[in-house]
Amino acid sequence: MWGLFKKKPQPDASVAPAPAAVDAPATTMPATESALAAVVAPVEKKGWLDKLKSGLTATRDKLGLKVLFAGKLDEDTLEQLEAQLLMADCGMAATQHLLDDLRKRWKLAGGQGDPRAMLVDALTDLLQPLEQPFAVARESPFVIMIAGVNGAGKTTSIGKLAKYLQQQGASVLLAAGDTFRAAAREQLAIWGERNNVTVIQQAGGDPAAVMFDAVTAGKARGTDVVMCDTAGRLPTQLHLMDELKKAKRVIGKAMDSAPHEVLLVLDGTTGQNALAQVKAFDDALGLSGLIMTKLDGSAKGGVICAIAKERPIALRFIGVGEGIDDLQPFVAREFAEALV
Repeated sequence: MWGLFKKKPQPDASVAPAPAAVDAPATTMPATESALAAVVAPVEKKGWLDKLKSGLTATRDKLGLKVLFAGKLDEDTLEQLEAQLLMADCGMAATQHLLDDLRKRWKLAGGQGDPRAMLVDALTDLLQPLEQPFAVARESPFVIMIAGVNGAGKTTSIGKLAKYLQQQGASVLLAAGDTFRAAAREQLAIWGERNNVTVIQQAGGDPAAVMFDAVTAGKARGTDVVMCDTAGRLPTQLHLMDELKKAKRVIGKAMDSAPHEVLLVLDGTTGQNALAQVKAFDDALGLSGLIMTKLDGSAKGGVICAIAKERPIALRFIGVGEGIDDLQPFVAREFAEALV
């Protein structure tokens, strides 16, 4: 899927300098193939699975499956499991779906087998629609708009995603669309330095204008991917949601069909509130994908089941740590096995 990105020579220095209204970039784009090849190799699969399992410890403890499935899968056990699934933030609709699925599997197996394995299969089937590869199309640049509430981890996720894309051979440019919070611009600039990519930014002003300049610069420089950060906002702040809609329209004026991806970053510790955010931002922007962060620690990953049942939007990536490689594509069976 990532064969699209082949190392290519950087454009001549005379090509389209960055817009005059934009601050100097944090760094320059990699100038040689050797610089691009120097990016860190992707985290080993086994290491990632261990991190995922460790990160979901809180949810696994809530489920208490070793105790629940000590005997047969009878109605008493299912009743206990129902309570545990709800405590793990799976939501009523997803919980009922899983219980019904388990009953069917147990009956088809003639009342024999491993209830835990059956639950893994049921979870995998429920979560499968969320497992959709993050495929960058042939538009150049491929424009990604990132949204989310305050503190969800948008800026950090952008930095990690930039590294992930570089590991696939893509050149990346970042737009600091949170123009009102200096700390947000500084944080994005730091990620730009770490990844050795340009950050388009300006203090104050219209966030949509920064994104317009970034897309224009990306087109002129032949950049593969332009990622646009946005200021955090609650979906109940209607005037701020209108501003977000405006930014999306302006990106479309800078490049037809853009943005090509609209991603919502979710904080895994917010529980069922994450589902409400998905519904609100999807209604406003037409989301194409989700990023779930902070699944380590106190997060209860069951809310992903609720999203799968009630608003099945592709879960592009999940994060279980602060490291730059701790953002990885979502795989339904891996998640189900780590959860159970």
